[in-house]
Amino acid sequence: MSKCSDFPYLPSSFDPEEEILDQLSNRPGNQRCVVGRDELLLVVHEVPKAGVPEREPLIFWRRQDEVWMDYSGGRGLKRLGDLLDRYTKYIDEQEELVEAVDTAAGIFALARISGPLSRASRNLALAIEQTLQHDEDNRELRSYRDRARELERAAEQLNHDARLTMEFWMAERSEQQQEAAEKLNVTAFRLNLLAGFFLPLAAIGGIFGMNVAIPSFTQGLFWLILFGGLVTGGLVVWWVIRKSESCK
Repeated sequence: MSKCSDFPYLPSSFDPEEEILDQLSNRPGNQRCVVGRDELLLVVHEVPKAGVPEREPLIFWRRQDEVWMDYSGGRGLKRLGDLLDRYTKYIDEQEELVEAVDTAAGIFALARISGPLSRASRNLALAIEQTLQHDEDNRELRSYRDRARELERAAEQLNHDARLTMEFWMAERSEQQQEAAEKLNVTAFRLNLLAGFFLPLAAIGGIFGMNVAIPSFTQGLFWLILFGGLVTGGLVVWWVIRKSESCK
């Protein structure tokens, strides 16, 4: 039985030295370079998915003869370059969504994935940098390190843009709600003025009662009550408007 059987995430074709296995557990852990006596083990993660906390590990092993093996059993670090391509493609797709999103759900989805993507890109670059310190003459690995640094900056910018978009969207919606509330207040104020204008007339009519004989009542007292109520209502409206303007 392979000595890697206690580490289910290690490919069955791998046979790293004991110094490396002693540093591992039954879980892959974070992205890093595990340094042995004569070998290296590079642990990186697949592009994170929104709402999925687990990370899919991708393992690369440098043997004692300085030959790199990937998780599929192939030689070299080509699949590390493929991983960087997937990161690049995914970041580009999310950047396009930042420009097009116009709903709260869309903005939340962007902010939800941009944070993990930024952390994963940063840790990927650190893991490759750490590996390069123990394989300094590997020009291919150096090129991947530089690409990973570019991805790290792009992912951080994406995370910043996503959060900025969310804050802008919230501020814009708040302004729209404030504008609607102000319009509603103006409408309510005008209705109150209209009610205040007719309030004295309604009060006087209530005092004298409405069961009057109109034909015989259309003499002096009727018109006095009518115009008196209207003038009083006008004075009330003028006083309210003056008070409201002085409070601004």
